[in-house]
Amino acid sequence: MLPPFEIHQPVTAAEAVALRARFGEAGALYAGGSELLLAMKEGLGGFAHLIDVKTIAGLAGLTLAPDGRAVTIGAAVTHRTLERSPLVRERLPLVAEMARQVANARVRAVGTLGGNLCFAEPHSDPPTALLVHGARVALAGASGARRLPLADFLVGPYESALGPDEILTHVDVPLPPARAAGAYLKFGMHERPTVGVAVLLVPDEHRAALAEARVAVGCVGPVATRLPAVESALAGARLADLEAGWPDAARAGEALDAVSDLHGSADYKRAMAGVFVGRALALAARRARS
Repeated sequence: MLPPFEIHQPVTAAEAVALRARFGEAGALYAGGSELLLAMKEGLGGFAHLIDVKTIAGLAGLTLAPDGRAVTIGAAVTHRTLERSPLVRERLPLVAEMARQVANARVRAVGTLGGNLCFAEPHSDPPTALLVHGARVALAGASGARRLPLADFLVGPYESALGPDEILTHVDVPLPPARAAGAYLKFGMHERPTVGVAVLLVPDEHRAALAEARVAVGCVGPVATRLPAVESALAGARLADLEAGWPDAARAGEALDAVSDLHGSADYKRAMAGVFVGRALALAARRARS
């Protein structure tokens, strides 16, 4: 059963920041509530005050940045909106592909990108896909605004760099390079993934070999992470060879800081990460060649 609480609906980011400072640990930010309310039902968060950020103007916006080099996603944008947005499907197809696979229809309809990132559930889809795009988060607080790479925002399981008087206002996702193609694949016995893999490949002008590769794995360790050693090993690889199967894919998970949990042992997760890195590379290579 949910404990009693009071809802507050600020209309500006400044009001939300003031409410956070006022209520301290007794308050929590609330958007879709798909994670927060479940935690409260289990007695994991006895918050007396919920600060509803959906009423803040602009936080549900989804626009192309003025310089045309990134898509700005408001913190209150839902997974369903990301899944269906023509802008996202055209400019960030990997993000749209990921959003289609988040949990279930109910969660996608109410759950928000900002809430997902701030809750920092380790078995989550969005961070993995956003990392290969080099996404940055924008925060507003009592001392002003700041931006930082998503990789620095994700600190650990259920822990982010969000300050006690801050809110996440939006996420800037740079557009992929010309000719780039990607893929997001996940595996799990339940709605939360055991492993999630995002791959973004940039072919050369002949669409024959790789000019750049970006690979990220999530759900295996404390936070989603890029695999720089794998990316370096893929430099110059031929797309046709990747489509047929990268022979070193099985080794991709070896360096991961895997954690054993209800979703599987650390060794199992490393092995599955290797399998799905190979599959994602093959799918992305096929898309890059077409």
